[in-house]
Amino acid sequence: MSLPIKDQIVIVSGAGRGLGAAIATAFAREGARVALNYRASREQAEALAADLGDRTKAFQADIRNPGDTKRLVEDVTAHFGAPTTVIHNALADFSFNGDARSKLDALSWTEMSAQLETSLQGALNLIQAARPGMAAAGFGRIVTIGTNLFQNPVVPYHDYTAAKAALLSLTRTAAAELGPLGITVNMISGGLLRTTDASNATPQAVFDIIAANTPLRRVTTPEEAADAILFFASPWARAVTGQNLIVDGGLVFG
Repeated sequence: MSLPIKDQIVIVSGAGRGLGAAIATAFAREGARVALNYRASREQAEALAADLGDRTKAFQADIRNPGDTKRLVEDVTAHFGAPTTVIHNALADFSFNGDARSKLDALSWTEMSAQLETSLQGALNLIQAARPGMAAAGFGRIVTIGTNLFQNPVVPYHDYTAAKAALLSLTRTAAAELGPLGITVNMISGGLLRTTDASNATPQAVFDIIAANTPLRRVTTPEEAADAILFFASPWARAVTGQNLIVDGGLVFG
């Protein structure tokens, strides 16, 4: 079964700013009904929802919390109908500045668990909350956000990269279990994006190095990453599941 994007009801976690805002904007542009989930970025999320029109609405929930996540899906269902599509984009507070990140000799489990709680536990909560409605409809699209640091760990983002690697494993095991229900689960892995709140701390020299070493000779934008996510939600990807698509202008060949 496939469903045009214009007929989908989409939850985007962490949609108040950065890549999440670009993802929400892309789905809204294609006519979907879009729930912009935010944890703390209320003003940004509500302003974006207002800009995108009456087929979008901002919903507060901390997706690290199972009860909050269940309430999110219930609230979205009451307003739009049962979600057909979940994009797990939420990111724990993080700054993409290698010089400011903890090296292994100083890395704490608190830092590691903070990333796991959002990346992995957040994904699990969203999948569990959205699964019944998707299963009843015989259709679901789940897309997670990874990183090209799996293949090219050039900066010491140990906590971030490890959490995203765990998320990739969950993406694939979820794809195997949920496929018979008509639900696909895939991952988009970007590189450093120009520019989000998280990458705003990245030195300009790093952007220049990435651009120089990328076949397209430029740094990928949030809007370009968001467009790739549309593919996994679209009817054209109806036979694609358990995949990790790298969207970084060819910096890393997967």
